[in-house]
Amino acid sequence: MQTGKIGVTTENIFPIIKKFLYSDHEIFLRELISNAVDATQKLKTMSSAGDFNGVIGETTIQVSVDKKKKTIKISDCGIGMTKDELDKYLNQIAFSSANDFLDKYKDQSSAIIGHFGLGFYSSFMVSDKVEVITKSYQEGAQAVKWSCDGSPEFSIEDVEKENRGTDVILYIDKESKDFLEESKIEQLLKKYCKFLPVDIAFGKDKEWKDGKMVETGKDKIINNTKPAWTLKPADLKDEDYVKFYRELYPSGDEPLFNIHLNVDYPFKLTGILYFPKIKNNIEIQKNKIQLYCNQVFVTDSVEGIVPEFLTLLHGVIDSPDIPLNVSRSYLQSDSNVKKISSHITKKVADRLGDIFKNNRDEFEKKWDNLKLFIEYGMMTDEKFYEKASKFALLKNTDERYFTFEEYEKLIKENQTDKNKTLIYLYSTNKTDQYTYIDKAKNKGYDVLLLDGQLDVHLINQLESKLKESRFVRVDSDVVDKLIEKDETRESKLSDELKDDLKSVFNVSVKSKEVFNVVIETLDEKDAPALITQSEFMRRMKEMAQTGGGMNFYGELPDSYNLVVNPNHPLVIKISEGLQAEAGASLDENNTQRKRLKDEIDFMDKEQKKKKADEIIQVEKDDLENLRKELSALENSRKDILESYGAANKVVKQIIDLALLANNMLRGEELSTFVKRSVDLL
Repeated sequence: MQTGKIGVTTENIFPIIKKFLYSDHEIFLRELISNAVDATQKLKTMSSAGDFNGVIGETTIQVSVDKKKKTIKISDCGIGMTKDELDKYLNQIAFSSANDFLDKYKDQSSAIIGHFGLGFYSSFMVSDKVEVITKSYQEGAQAVKWSCDGSPEFSIEDVEKENRGTDVILYIDKESKDFLEESKIEQLLKKYCKFLPVDIAFGKDKEWKDGKMVETGKDKIINNTKPAWTLKPADLKDEDYVKFYRELYPSGDEPLFNIHLNVDYPFKLTGILYFPKIKNNIEIQKNKIQLYCNQVFVTDSVEGIVPEFLTLLHGVIDSPDIPLNVSRSYLQSDSNVKKISSHITKKVADRLGDIFKNNRDEFEKKWDNLKLFIEYGMMTDEKFYEKASKFALLKNTDERYFTFEEYEKLIKENQTDKNKTLIYLYSTNKTDQYTYIDKAKNKGYDVLLLDGQLDVHLINQLESKLKESRFVRVDSDVVDKLIEKDETRESKLSDELKDDLKSVFNVSVKSKEVFNVVIETLDEKDAPALITQSEFMRRMKEMAQTGGGMNFYGELPDSYNLVVNPNHPLVIKISEGLQAEAGASLDENNTQRKRLKDEIDFMDKEQKKKKADEIIQVEKDDLENLRKELSALENSRKDILESYGAANKVVKQIIDLALLANNMLRGEELSTFVKRSVDLL
């Protein structure tokens, strides 16, 4: 028997392996089975190169658990090792046999997984003791057994083993006893080894017989050795891609379409990415891309590894250039990963561009599902924006689709304002904003439908990208001011009467929302009043609510304008009623206020002619008293106007009609409106 010390640079290597080699202890199973696959693939490679003339025979990797002995066993029928190889590859940590093999068979060794050297030692993260029993493929080879108890001490001895290959036996420690549960091992095998290129058997297949599940005696193969992404696109049909998607994600909608990646230069990359049906919740859809290295699962936590918007895609990316290290920080800083990420972005954009170019009708049908993904990409990746701006679509309220360039040509003549700014009118809800959409369309304007989760953020980006352009929601102002032209409309009421109407209507719109009464001269056929909301404030609040920063905007109350039309017959009638009921009082009030204003103006001018110390106190007091008297008259006038407004059912009816048209009349207020409507009828 040979004994010795493992060639390491520190006595503390095993504690380091146990705690820090990988971020998750369950990785040991992936590493050991990857080694078994390597050993099997090496044998196949040597056979095809003429360096092995024997019969390859059965190559299934066997995994078994013995709860009584507290062991896990991984057995392969691969290349095996001689005593010298065992000493070299297991006792000199980080001197991987894969590297030697790659040097010799670099043109034929694409299926070799291990490039690392420490994978085997991950077994000590869960074991008190590890044994390796191996027999080389070489004729007349002696089987040997390597044993180590987790210290630098090891032993190697000759043993009997009938067949070539390697058995790795783990004696599981107390802290890791959950790995002795068959359900746990099966779960890990399906997670990490589901698509490995060599059959992996764990347990036996079962079938329903005589009222219960019984074993059939056949090995239960847990992996698909030829997943769709390893095949040539020409050999696959649409139903094959859908079938593989079902294999990856057993539940959920079918994907919209896919991209089959197959790159040999400047790095090797294969995979299939699927565009899922995404409408609303981004978070639920993330982390559906699985990263593989030569069919070995690496991670499905791809944020920071691929561009953020690609985390909305589903599917598989496989590359030998993705390191088998599950530390996300390591992956994110790896130069190959960054190159792969950039290339995938380009491929995704090119694929979308091809679909749009070759089958626009189909692209438009899928746009509502694609929209969230594409907008997310445009907002987070500048290179993707450059490509996507050619095929991204805008949909109007008539369900017609336009590219950015097409839509600009459509609206340029009619929707350019007096300042030469192109105004993109939009709605976020066709039903709720129907009245405003109808007004805009009657004016000859086109209205976009921007009802997506990210549309408010996209608007800000487009305003910075599109020259001299601005987005305005149709309910943010009266139709004549949505796109300001060099046009004016005369009012049938004087400025003084319009000012009075502000106070008349103001008293009836006091609620939890903030309302500002605005008198805006409209056509007499327009509504007597309508509700608008500032584009800027509303947009800032919406962005705050969807995680766009500026949280202080989200805490502000909703603010609206009640726009009163002084040319509408009902409003004119209200003004006439005010004059009939309180005209004399208001005229007297006006006369007194005018007298006081004249006196105050005169005294102000006189005092400005003097220095501050020349103005006697009596003069100061007189001026202050006049101002107090004026303030009292203004308050008295306001009381008269608000009292009239509060008592006038038509005023309240007009306001409620405006609220109703904006879906803002609910509960008790709606019930009161209905009763008042009956009374007025």
